[in-house]
Amino acid sequence: MDKRTFSSGLAKYGVNPVVKLVAGYVPGWALLETVGRRTGRPVRNPVGDGLRGSTFWIVAEHGSRSHYVRNILANPRVRIRARGRWRTGTARVLAEDDPRERQRRLGGLNAAFVRLMGTDLLTIRVDLDA
Repeated sequence: MDKRTFSSGLAKYGVNPVVKLVAGYVPGWALLETVGRRTGRPVRNPVGDGLRGSTFWIVAEHGSRSHYVRNILANPRVRIRARGRWRTGTARVLAEDDPRERQRRLGGLNAAFVRLMGTDLLTIRVDLDA
C-alpha cells in the first residue's frame, strides 16, 4: 500500500468523520464546502484554520488528486466555516506558491499532519466575500 492510499483511507474513515463534528467551532480547524463536480451537491471537508484577514489558506495534502481540489477547479465558489461562522468566497489553486513555506506560516496541528501524510502539497487561496 502506498503512502497516498494509506493517508487517504486514514483521513476518510478515521480522522475526517471525527474532525467534521468540531471543525469550524474548535480553534485550529475549519470546514470547506465545495460543490460536487458530478453531483452538484455540497461536499464538506475538514481543513486547517487558514483564516488570515479576508483570505483563507488551504494546503491540500494530495494536490490536484484531492477531490475537493477537483471540485474547486470545476466550480471555484466555496463556503468556509471557521471560528463559528460561515463565509463565502472564491478559491484559486496557486501552483507557484511554496506550500511548505505556507504551512510554516499557518502553523497548527493540521499543518503538521498534512506535512507528514501529504504526497503532493498544493496551496489553495480563498478570497472571502465582504
